[in-house]
Amino acid sequence: MAASHDLDVVDVEFTGGAKFRILRVFLEKNAAGRAALVTAAQAGEAGDLPGGVPAEMLSGVTHEDCAVFASDFGTLLDVEDLIPGSEYTLEVSSPGLDRKLYKAADYERFQGSLVKLQTFTPVNGNRHWNGRLQKFAGGVLTLDLTAVKQKGKAKKTAAAQTVEIGLANVEKAQLVPEVG
Repeated sequence: MAASHDLDVVDVEFTGGAKFRILRVFLEKNAAGRAALVTAAQAGEAGDLPGGVPAEMLSGVTHEDCAVFASDFGTLLDVEDLIPGSEYTLEVSSPGLDRKLYKAADYERFQGSLVKLQTFTPVNGNRHWNGRLQKFAGGVLTLDLTAVKQKGKAKKTAAAQTVEIGLANVEKAQLVPEVG
């Protein structure tokens, strides 16, 4: 359904119980749509991009995209009765500037961005890291720790300029918005 609207699904959440169930779908323009947004931004034709936010960071999805997708997808869910019971709320939105990172392609796309992440097992005695995603290669991400003032246990290891973390060890990660 998303592909027919030139959109990609970034994430899906289904929460709640009984009458308070919420199905959240996070969307962004597909790769071609995002590339067109970057080209328009470089040509000064992007309109109302938030100041200081690089176009490649944006999902490119508009309120109208979300509304049209929600209408079509909601109809499909109801006609096919894909969610048992009629009590649920469908929410459709962009993943936001502080989007979560899930797969290798996310880490490749957002190299150079500030990230906050947590690991399954400690790396250099710490599970919580903030820094600039300097590089992602061979399943290993390199964080530049000098990009952010370190806190907690990370402060003790701040003598190190970078830290390498295997993607398989990343429990959760998200972008840290930089607006300036």
